[in-house]
Amino acid sequence: MSRSDWEVVIGLEVHAQLNTTSKIFSGASTAFGAEPNRQASAVDIALPGVLPVLNRGAVERAIRFGLAIGAHVAEKSVFARKNYFYPDLPKGYQISQMDLPVVVGGAITIRVGEGEQAYEKTVRLTRAHLEEDAGKSLHEDFHGMTGIDLNRAGTPLLEIVSEPDMRSSAEAVAYARTLHALVRWIDICDGNMQEGSFRCDANVSVRKKGATEFGTRREIKNLNSFRFLQQAIDYEVQWQIDTIEDGGRIQQATVLFDPDTGETRMMRSKEDAHDYRYFPDPDLLPLVIASEWKARVQGEMPELPGAMKARFMDEWGLSAYDATTLTASKEVADFYQAAVSAAGAALAKPCANWVMGDLAARLNKAELDIVASPVSPAQIAGLVARIADNTLSNAIAKKVFEALWNGEGGGKANAADEIIEKQGLRQVTDTGAIEVMIDEVLAANQKSVDEFRAGKEKAFNALVGQVMKASKGKASPAQVNELLRRKLEG
Repeated sequence: MSRSDWEVVIGLEVHAQLNTTSKIFSGASTAFGAEPNRQASAVDIALPGVLPVLNRGAVERAIRFGLAIGAHVAEKSVFARKNYFYPDLPKGYQISQMDLPVVVGGAITIRVGEGEQAYEKTVRLTRAHLEEDAGKSLHEDFHGMTGIDLNRAGTPLLEIVSEPDMRSSAEAVAYARTLHALVRWIDICDGNMQEGSFRCDANVSVRKKGATEFGTRREIKNLNSFRFLQQAIDYEVQWQIDTIEDGGRIQQATVLFDPDTGETRMMRSKEDAHDYRYFPDPDLLPLVIASEWKARVQGEMPELPGAMKARFMDEWGLSAYDATTLTASKEVADFYQAAVSAAGAALAKPCANWVMGDLAARLNKAELDIVASPVSPAQIAGLVARIADNTLSNAIAKKVFEALWNGEGGGKANAADEIIEKQGLRQVTDTGAIEVMIDEVLAANQKSVDEFRAGKEKAFNALVGQVMKASKGKASPAQVNELLRRKLEG
């Protein structure tokens, strides 16, 4: 039986660490990188007699997320104790939310694939709830023992749970990337996957095509890169299909992905909610969110990616692909808007081309984020303006861009103008001067002239190349084409 006979069903649970300066129930710092157990307060390590106090900033970030995805932000939600034993869980339970979460429903639209094969899909969200993180068990450098670092204990998390709406690893990665960009866009999470600020658990099952019942799922825990997420799902899907086709049964379980082997391995049989004996935490009052609070947060929300994408298309005439690419992250969107602001709306499309093209390629090669770009939005605008007014050809503009990248012009907004004048790169648009160069090229390339007049169009391109070479790339390509054809056909 082939893979095409099976349907994949995927739901993701994402833990986004909220970017508050203190923990969700204590005043201890959430800063990353401290020495072990230096940021674990009496509340975090559950000393007798201590009481949790809810962090208002964490709640506000949950509200912001709920509004961003069009969800219902609950007027009343309840914290519960999720009971289980683990060495890095000092209390013996985790404070989380179960029956009454702070955010219910909502949806995210994702774009999957590229080019003509790309498509959009809406993934529904089940809920998002607030909870505290556990500590961390350290297994290396302890000579067969395990060390416990409780710095993370009590760090505020928003657990974001999707419906099982995804049908491939590509859709799961697109969803995770979109969610990652959103939590950074609305400034509730720094998204640093290496530091554990954004972690994914994937619930994966398979079923025969056309079946309505879900198969038995296995949960892949703690995936901290998009590449690992895709690899883990692809391996797990094939493993489940092979197991069933060989006559085996899938047991509900929690599994881990090993990046070194590219395989998943069973960690424990999967618990259900009742195994955790949830009950309302007696130390915390219900969380009540007044309509005025939601209204204030709504008024402070930035323009969201979907709205910005639509505006780019409506006001600046960008394609859906361009608008989607430029709103993939807030940093890219901010850079692009600053460039258009400096260049003018009429040059929005050329600005988009440079941001998505040469600048993006250079940043990727240098492994830099756009916020660290040596070329500023104003300099991109200045470069685009010189192309638009025929001061530069596209080919020469690339030389100016390289000079900008290398710091020539001293970081000034008008650096492109300085580079053009200093290096003598101004495009030749004088008709007489271009005609002189054309005449010289025609006289020296009679064979190409004869081939063109015999119907070989490639010969024309060769002649254009010779004229451009004679002008050292400075002649206006449009004028060269027009004048050369006029002479050859005249």
